[in-house]
Amino acid sequence: MNDFRIPLGSWADDFIAFITDNFSFLFDFVRTIFNGAYEFVDLVLASPPFWVIVLVAGALGLMVRGWKFAVGAVVGLIVIVGVDQWQNAMDSLALVLVASVLAILVSIPLGILAAKSDLASKIIRPILDFMQTMPAFVYLIPALILFRVGVVPGIEATIIFAMAPGVRLTELGIRSVDREVVEAGEAFGASPARILRQIQLPLAMPTVMAGINQVIMLSLSMVVIAGMVGAGGLGQQVVASLSRIDVSLGFEAGLAVVILAIFLDRMTASLGTGSTPIGRLLAARKHRRQSAAAAAESAISAPVADLKTPQPA
Repeated sequence: MNDFRIPLGSWADDFIAFITDNFSFLFDFVRTIFNGAYEFVDLVLASPPFWVIVLVAGALGLMVRGWKFAVGAVVGLIVIVGVDQWQNAMDSLALVLVASVLAILVSIPLGILAAKSDLASKIIRPILDFMQTMPAFVYLIPALILFRVGVVPGIEATIIFAMAPGVRLTELGIRSVDREVVEAGEAFGASPARILRQIQLPLAMPTVMAGINQVIMLSLSMVVIAGMVGAGGLGQQVVASLSRIDVSLGFEAGLAVVILAIFLDRMTASLGTGSTPIGRLLAARKHRRQSAAAAAESAISAPVADLKTPQPA
């Protein structure tokens, strides 16, 4: 019995060796795309003076949640500048944004497919379970072999780790749409694509946005792990503090991660509710325009109705 062993590890090693030998050109292409996207976003975030990004973040916070959140966002970002972690924070934010966008671009279509097909849902669900329960460090081993040391293995591992809630909540949101509303659209002759675009996705949007929020939060939680494979940013600072047992550096880098996490979480959570200050302003303007149009129509139709009314002899 002691001699019994299933060589799963050897099979996995052989599989990685096979795809490395035969598909290295594909992984080099993916590495170029991921690295280019990261460098572009990092250039946008890190090149301007810090106060430009702080003002932009404050303006976004004002539009999405109001002046209190805007002030909090500005103060939090200034704290990051004050502890000399601004460049590292922008590097980590660039990684999170790139990985989150790529994960969302994959997870939402998969969630729609799972909502539309029970067979696809049965196939996708155990894969998502595997992705969520497998330790994230395990993703880094083949990622290092396929993409080499740098930011790309961190992005790849982040995408795999973070995309599962996006798929699950997109499927849940679409499946939760009232069937009678969908049947009403079908009765009016709407195509399945139009029903999805104009009925199911708008009604499922709060749940879908909750999934996007979770994708971003899980991506941010991978910053430290990505730092272990040369991704840089705040994760690299935390890893350095661990190796040197530097409490000061670890606290400052960790605090910067917390500030970014709170900012991104509150922003995406507000977008999911649809009750942002800018949204309420646009809704009020739309309501005023509709009221003015209705009043003008009533003013025009009233004299016409008087002319059509027969006059007494």
